[in-house]
Amino acid sequence: MFRRTPRVFAATLAVAALALGACAEKTTETPAPSGSPTAAAFPVTVGGLTLEQRPEKIVSLSATATEMLFAVGAGPQVTAVDDQSNFPADAPKTDLSGYQPNAEAIAAKDPDLVVLSDDRNKIVDQLTALRIPVYLTPAAQTLDDSYRQLTELGTLTGNTDAAADVVQRMKDDITKIVAEVPQRATAPTYFHELGPELYTATSKTFIGSVYTLAGLENIADAADADGKSAGYPQLSQEVIVKANPDFVFLSDVTCCQQSAETVKARSGWSSINAVRNDQIVELDDDIASRWGPRVVDLLRTIVDATAELPAS
Repeated sequence: MFRRTPRVFAATLAVAALALGACAEKTTETPAPSGSPTAAAFPVTVGGLTLEQRPEKIVSLSATATEMLFAVGAGPQVTAVDDQSNFPADAPKTDLSGYQPNAEAIAAKDPDLVVLSDDRNKIVDQLTALRIPVYLTPAAQTLDDSYRQLTELGTLTGNTDAAADVVQRMKDDITKIVAEVPQRATAPTYFHELGPELYTATSKTFIGSVYTLAGLENIADAADADGKSAGYPQLSQEVIVKANPDFVFLSDVTCCQQSAETVKARSGWSSINAVRNDQIVELDDDIASRWGPRVVDLLRTIVDATAELPAS
């Protein structure tokens, strides 16, 4: 997930730090599509991970990875997912935790591939010691990261061609949506809310890059110009009110019960353009916090929500 609460904020920073190292060990450049989704395509190698046979008992401990696996056609091979994987609805949800992964509990599922988004508790070493193959899908920093992960999951699961199709559809859909963005002399401004504590994301993050595609200007960029907040600064109410964003996007609707009404009720916020003009957008928390195929839906929501603003 991108960001939400302070706890998640800290965890995400840890994810990013661990992921960089893990990624260097377990992944490589995007492989060229090759072969069909058959056992004959194996063995396959992605980075330092080689699978001799097509995995048939995959455990996913990442909600985004679960979405990716099903998108590339590996759903029938997924036998267990973590307690946060709620999409698609038929994903085999269990009580396994992706936040506190337990090697013994994972091993009990007898997986032939485990997909993780980070290496908390040195879970990779623990599973490797048990001779369980592990693939890491760290939080994406760019759309290309998402495309690469989809491609690599397709390769590892024997669904190379399907993964290539998913990636191409995403690229085509995003290109089409971006082409619909009005050409404005001045970009509308926005505030993306990760939680009621007013943590947000700058344009240098994955979620921020989606808003950039939609032709919007982020009021938070100046708050982390030196990058010390890793792209996720916490703003004060005073800073937000002074910046006067044209739009407020809420990604804390489900988790934290925030809504257009709660925002309108905040002290001092009545003068903000977004509030005065009823331009507060309640996002789907899950879609707004994952870097899988549904990022296309997120971009569509943002572009549609801002389409009526005059092109001036």
